Amino acid sequence: MTSLLIAVVTLIGVVLIMLGEAALSSHNERVLLARGASAVDDGVLGTMQWAYPASFVAMAIEGALTGPSSPDLLAVGLAVLGLSKALKIWTISTLGVRWTFRILVVPDAPVATHGPYGVMHHPNYVAVLGEMVGVALIVWAPVTGVLALVGYGALLRRKIAVEDRALGRQ
Repeated sequence: MTSLLIAVVTLIGVVLIMLGEAALSSHNERVLLARGASAVDDGVLGTMQWAYPASFVAMAIEGALTGPSSPDLLAVGLAVLGLSKALKIWTISTLGVRWTFRILVVPDAPVATHGPYGVMHHPNYVAVLGEMVGVALIVWAPVTGVLALVGYGALLRRKIAVEDRALGRQ
């Protein structure tokens, strides 16, 4: 019962945050498009939109069946998830209205180089992978956790290549 409870509570929490992020992204997209931003087709967003939540559902199912995680791994997973969310919040607050799921290029807007972008080019994507690691450890989903990281990581790699070209970073 403990593994099921941990898996369900974790999944509900992740999904609620995901819905909030989706609403913020949608709002920001409307603002940017109204300001003349142009959308760049990355070829993977459609797949990412179902693969991201499906990864967490799969991890929750595995965790409910094979968990719970040991207390030490649970603590590490919570820390990794918390740090990943903190990095994502820092990224979102740095970009402001420019943070979206889609690649939208705003004419004459400089590429962000402050906040987490002073340290790395794609902090949001680092945070996303960290979320997956954190949840896999929390619910104890070693198989689906690794599959999610590899699969979603491949999608991110394709998106990053398109994003870098669109922003003039080759």
